[in-house]
Amino acid sequence: MYETFKNKEFSFLSDEDKDMLSRIGAYSEQVIEDTDPTKVPISRQLELLKPVMQEIATERGTSLEDIFIKYMDLTTLVNAKKDQIFKDDMHDLGVLEFK
Repeated sequence: MYETFKNKEFSFLSDEDKDMLSRIGAYSEQVIEDTDPTKVPISRQLELLKPVMQEIATERGTSLEDIFIKYMDLTTLVNAKKDQIFKDDMHDLGVLEFK
């Protein structure tokens, strides 16, 4: 899930959050590239991402567990925002009506 998060819709993310998500996303593209992420259990994905998350935890002086939790929370927020943007776009185009 690599994003640049430069557009205004993601202004709710701090620069630190954007950096973390971008770094983990870029690393994910390298280590999970041959695998469909929707078919790989979350536990396996997190295990594959552990090296970059540990690096970020060390840099920030926090625990790996805190980075795991922060990553999962931010991913949930970003996905919810993307879903809302999609729904808004479809509504604006008159393609679908969402209630």
